[in-house]
Amino acid sequence: MNKNLCLHITLFLLFALTPHDVQAYKFGLGSCLHQDQEQAIWKAIKLKEVDSFIFLGDNVYGDTQSGNLQRMKEAYAKQKLNLPKWLLEKEILSIWDDHDYGLNDGGSSYKNKVEAQELFVDFWEIPSEDPRRKREGIYFESKKTIEGLKVHVVGLDTRYFRSNLEKGEKKAYIENLDSAATVLGDEQWSWLEQTLKSSSANVIVLLSSIQILATNHPYEKWANFPLERLKLLEMIERYSRDRTIIAISGDRHRSGIYQYKNFIELTASSLNKAGSNNTETDPLLLNKTYPEFNFGLLDIEPIKKQLTLSIHNIEGVELESRVIPF
Repeated sequence: MNKNLCLHITLFLLFALTPHDVQAYKFGLGSCLHQDQEQAIWKAIKLKEVDSFIFLGDNVYGDTQSGNLQRMKEAYAKQKLNLPKWLLEKEILSIWDDHDYGLNDGGSSYKNKVEAQELFVDFWEIPSEDPRRKREGIYFESKKTIEGLKVHVVGLDTRYFRSNLEKGEKKAYIENLDSAATVLGDEQWSWLEQTLKSSSANVIVLLSSIQILATNHPYEKWANFPLERLKLLEMIERYSRDRTIIAISGDRHRSGIYQYKNFIELTASSLNKAGSNNTETDPLLLNKTYPEFNFGLLDIEPIKKQLTLSIHNIEGVELESRVIPF
């Protein structure tokens, strides 16, 4: 047999038998999905062949000024019919924000939050044994191993326990400096600390409906509670010494990538409710924000020892990305 042919056969067999075909894992990311508006963006997301999708809040718009939940029930019923079949066959992870909590900018004082949580866990078909069925708040954790890489998704509830917002001029939110003010509440803070401390993951993905790093804009954000934000950033820094921690957020009707030291946050918003076209700046914003319809991707590639965060428009065109080695 020809020596070159033998060499080609040998190389082919080595390639075929090597476990190179174990796939990386890709999360789709998005927020702000109105049940009464067209959802054309799912076509582009499907083409990205995501393995899972993370909903970051405002997954339906069912809030009212009174906080009555009848509109929420109707919104969920309609949204169930809107979501594409292929998506429902994927793993779905979800947290909520104000419009699927029941009250615009609502927090711990919202009178119907217990019933709102029941609607949330029923809609997302949370298993009966899941802690979200038994305790207050929809915070959760999910673990998976991807080609030997341990990934830990930690979803936060920034609504159920959050203290009142402080308003300044022109209804802009200002800093609440009360030492007793909270975003997560004592029980969730303890849970988060223990979760990060005990995690054996190589990569931890924090989910927050409101932005963690942004400081300039006048809307809802962790910076409205600077003591709480500092506490979170210090906790992230403490537990990221031997692993990679990133954050994904929603809410804003505009996407962007932010960085503080080695900590990167991607905001993925909005799936079908575009933001205003004003230019937004922030000292921790890496490039610019994108107010058009968009979705995010978190692509974890253990063989390359990297993950990639990216933002895509309604056509699936990449607008911006960051590669993070681990």
